Amino acid sequence: MSVFQTDAWQKSWWETWGDTPGFESVTEGAAGANGVYLSHYRFKGFPIHALECVGTSHRCIATPRTEYNTLLGDTPDTNAYDKLMALLSSRKWTETVLSDFRVNSTEYQLLQKITGDKGWLWRLLEEDTAYSVNTTGSFQEYLASLGSNTRLRLYNRRKVLNSLGEVTVRDVPSEDHDSFLSSLDQFHQQRWDSPCFGGEKGMMFQRKFLERLPSEGGKARLSELRLDGRLISVLYNVEYQGRVYNIQGGFADNVHKKLAPGTLHFGYVIEQCFEDSYISVFDMLAGTGKNENYKARIATDEEPMATVMIVRSWLFRLIYRFKG
Repeated sequence: MSVFQTDAWQKSWWETWGDTPGFESVTEGAAGANGVYLSHYRFKGFPIHALECVGTSHRCIATPRTEYNTLLGDTPDTNAYDKLMALLSSRKWTETVLSDFRVNSTEYQLLQKITGDKGWLWRLLEEDTAYSVNTTGSFQEYLASLGSNTRLRLYNRRKVLNSLGEVTVRDVPSEDHDSFLSSLDQFHQQRWDSPCFGGEKGMMFQRKFLERLPSEGGKARLSELRLDGRLISVLYNVEYQGRVYNIQGGFADNVHKKLAPGTLHFGYVIEQCFEDSYISVFDMLAGTGKNENYKARIATDEEPMATVMIVRSWLFRLIYRFKG
């Protein structure tokens, strides 16, 4: 199970956005792991009843991204087909939107089979890739496997950074989480001209999540990179079940013309993961950078992801087939 299917993430999400007009809890677990809900709204004048995973919203609201979604969990049993069929048959819905599902999972294949068996319409809305680094081996062997330019930016240019002053990397204690999130927001606004996590409501969600995560065996690994005391990069990481997830990051872009502080910071954190025998994966999740897909060059593994729509309504099957 990923960190996104913890009660800490899903309950915090539902508490933050579950009161959105038109949102209706469906299952007993709608505010917890693997929960689903119904979203009632109008699209182009037509009423829509969309079944969606807690943590996602296809059309109504924008929230922090929830990945590796699942309806049954990571290890579907021999009754998985019947369980999925029962869930999809338990409520009236126009369409079911499944965001960021693992394409290679058994569940994804079973959902395709159910769609075909019922004569529903399967629509592929988006495709993406999640990137990760296997940290069970040697950090030096990992560095040697990288391209020369990637290795330069991730590790070798530490020499340039060290020449500029005292370099410190630290995990932020819980009492400083608020100041860390404020710094992350400042970096995000400077780079993207918009608040991180969509603003104060998104920040409130992250605070709730970080407070709850330890009760499920996870922990925050918020990391700061400083140069002579000046904060030049932050990485919002969390650890759960032997995996470190990089949720978000931010950095100063005026440190030195030869340096990419965010990439160097990744190098320090990845090295820490290699040195920690409990950690087996550093997960950079899906998405790319603003100017380049840096994750693809750093990663050792890739996971194809997809967002799909299952359409049950005959009217909308016709509309979407006409639309293409």
